[in-house]
Amino acid sequence: MKENKVWVVVEQTKGKAVSAAWEVFTAALSLAKTRQSGVTALVFGSGGEAVAQEALCYGADEVLLAAEKEEAELSSAQLATLLTQAVQQGKPQVILLADTLRGREVAAMSAVDLNSGVIVDALAIEEQGDQLIVTRAVYSSKLMEKSTCHTKPILITLHPHTFPKPELLAAPQGTMEKIALELPAEEGWQVLGYQQRLGKVNLTEAEVVVSGGRGMLNCASLNPPAELKDQKEKEAWCAQQGFKLLDDLADQLGGAVGASRAVVDASFIPYEYQVGQTGKVVSPKLYVACGISGAIQHLAGMRYSKVIVAINKDINAPIFQMAQVGVVGDVYKIVPALLEVLKRRRSL
Repeated sequence: MKENKVWVVVEQTKGKAVSAAWEVFTAALSLAKTRQSGVTALVFGSGGEAVAQEALCYGADEVLLAAEKEEAELSSAQLATLLTQAVQQGKPQVILLADTLRGREVAAMSAVDLNSGVIVDALAIEEQGDQLIVTRAVYSSKLMEKSTCHTKPILITLHPHTFPKPELLAAPQGTMEKIALELPAEEGWQVLGYQQRLGKVNLTEAEVVVSGGRGMLNCASLNPPAELKDQKEKEAWCAQQGFKLLDDLADQLGGAVGASRAVVDASFIPYEYQVGQTGKVVSPKLYVACGISGAIQHLAGMRYSKVIVAINKDINAPIFQMAQVGVVGDVYKIVPALLEVLKRRRSL
């Protein structure tokens, strides 16, 4: 292990890495070229050997593999402890992670253990002298901030979909080394597993996101059951029907389902699907906003989407100012028609 190498923590579960982890390699390889060093990948947890082989194909010239025989899911605290031990042994100066929920937790916990610094949600990294300058969005993405950290090592999480995946190497030349780390025991609880509820793709990793907002709560064109007299009951019924439509659309597009704060605050959709300033930040290739007006808090969570398609009854909705494609009309008529076209094209 060389101290000047750029380290990448490859987040994985049961032998499958998160997509954003491979995007980190693009930034790592560029930084390593500037520093005339190499890239070391760290893989922790059950199924790690398969992920380690992938890391070599994505350009790592060294992979450090630990706790690959553990059957149980590792918590963020356990992963942070393993990372801290590895850093103390290898003494790298730069550690990069994908900016996922777990990536942020692990980076923050390990930085505390190492008495070092962490910068999250990086959009760009450049080296000036012996300092790394990190660009990130602040104030609901209204401004760009350049940050640095004077303590070493520095841990940086990279915003998903900001960097492309590097080209796979046909004949990787890197090496794999198993390292001995002491896996800490959890006190009083353990991770049993993870369960997805809507959609088949992780929201923050998805290349396509289909989101619904307050407009999904008005589904008069579906003729709600007459026995639903209370407005809250009608909205709940509309939300159930509407988000099933959006789930179908996301499934057809290979994407994930999201929601605005309005439907989350009304308790119609769980918080983990909220996109916005107080929810998740996404940057997919395609963002379909259904019945979303475009409040600044929501825009803060999806403004870096490559293409935005907005469907809304209100022609003056602010979301249309952000969208590359705008459709004025009833979401409950447009989405079913879109689904019909997509299913018909798939059957050809």
